[in-house]
Parts: sequence; structure tokens; C-alpha cells
Amino acid sequence: MRRLFANKWFIVVLITVLLVAIIILGAIPNSPVNKILTPVKAVANPIQRFVKSVGTTIDDYWAAITDGVAIREENVALKEEIARLEYEATKDDEAMIRYEELKDAFHIKDSFSDYDIFGASVLSREADEWFSVIRVGAGIDDGLILENTYSYAVVDNRTNLIGRVIETNSSESKILPLLHEGFSVNGKVNEVNGAVILVSGDAALKKQGLCLVTGIGEDVVIEVGDVIVTSGDGGLFPQGIPIGEIYSVDYSDSLHPIATLIPYASIDDLKDVFIMVPYNQDVATETPVTEETNE
Repeated sequence: MRRLFANKWFIVVLITVLLVAIIILGAIPNSPVNKILTPVKAVANPIQRFVKSVGTTIDDYWAAITDGVAIREENVALKEEIARLEYEATKDDEAMIRYEELKDAFHIKDSFSDYDIFGASVLSREADEWFSVIRVGAGIDDGLILENTYSYAVVDNRTNLIGRVIETNSSESKILPLLHEGFSVNGKVNEVNGAVILVSGDAALKKQGLCLVTGIGEDVVIEVGDVIVTSGDGGLFPQGIPIGEIYSVDYSDSLHPIATLIPYASIDDLKDVFIMVPYNQDVATETPVTEETNE
């Protein structure tokens, strides 16, 4: 044992351990060791502060690590929530657009009080849908009973003419659009005693998105920009449905002047159509659908 205490390194280590133990115990509030350290506070205090500083630094470093991990996890969760909300908002926007379209269509009923208005979703979205038959999701089960002697006008949510129903089954109907070369309708310039003309689809014009206007009387003057609406002649279409505007006029043949018309309706983004069914369907049978009536 004497040899052990005679070893100067052992003594240094022992003293160091004792000092550290005393300093650590002295850091505890109300510790009795504080009284022992009072004479040597000038030496002990800096060491105590160093020990506390090291401990605080370690705690802060560990807290920073754990907080950083928590913040990253929270950010990931927030990003996922934001993505979900954006997706929901997109869906809500689309639903709101559809709602506004349908709400705008209510005025059709006010303008044409003698007609039932059937809303139907467009089913066919073909590249040349303006020029071919359009399928919609409403049919006989919805009350659209079609006979050979009459048809129904089809409009968009702004009451612009799209075409007419040509065939129905239990759940669907087929619409002949106004740009189709098989379509024609009696129209008139939208003014008092406006000139009556014939609007029809044309194979050469349909790719330009235009209709052919014929039946212009010798004393009739048609001008670019004239608004054309349905005349109501023939009983197939009610009077006053907007068709489009005169796009060009050709009087080179004075006996048979012609014009072109650009329709108001566009089905590029069309999702719903509105089919106009008269309360008294006999009204639609006054004049059969023939080449002579052109409706």
C-alpha cells in the first residue's frame, strides 16, 4: 500500500478524481459539499462552470438532433397533407364548374316555359365529334320517347343550338350536330321582321367549323356579324334559339346568294347538353321531318 501511495501518478489520479467528484457534488443545489468548497471557490467555480457548460452543450446537441428529426418528419406529413388538399381543391373546382354550368342552364326553362328540359352528359368524345353523331346519357327511361315524325332540339347551358336528337334507346340518345352535312334548320336574322334563311351543315365547310347559309331572298341583305336564331318554322325547333353569327357573305350569284355562319356552341369542353321536349309533343309533329322542311 505504501508503494502504491508512493507512486506519484497514482496520487495525481486520486486527487483529480476526488476534485472532480467534489466539484460535481458541489454543483447540486444545497449540497453540503458547497461548504467545503467555499475556501476554494475561486478554483472550483471555473471548473464547475466548465462541467455545466459541457453538459449543457451535449444536451443542446442531442436536442437539436432529435428536434431536427421531428421537424423533418413533420414537414413530410405537411407536404403530404398539402398535396391531398390540393387534389381535393382540384376536384372541388371541377365540381363547382359543373355546378355553375348546370345552374346557368336553369334560365333555359324560364325562356322556354312550354318545354321540359332534360340534362344529359356527353358520352362520346371522338376527335371529329362535331362532324359525327354525339352520344349522350339520356334515353327512353328518362322520358325521351322519339317517333319518326318529330325530334328534339339540343342546346348547351347558354341555350346555344347544338343539334337535334335523331335516335334514342333505353339509356342513351344520339344527337346530330349542326355542322353535320345531314343537319339543317330554318333560321332568321335576330331582329324585328328579320330575314328568314336556311342554315345547314356542309361537307366542305365543316372542317372550318362553319355552316352554310342559303335561301336568302332576292331583296334580303345579309351582313357579316348578323345574329341568327331559329325561326320556329316547321315546329321542330322553338323560335329564338341562338345559332350563330354570319361569318361571310357571297353575292356573286345574285339569284342564289350564299353565306357562311360560325356557330355559337362549342363542344370542345362540353360535358352536358340540354334536350328540349315540348309538353305537348303533337306540336313537334305538325310538319314531318322531310327534305322540303329541312328540319
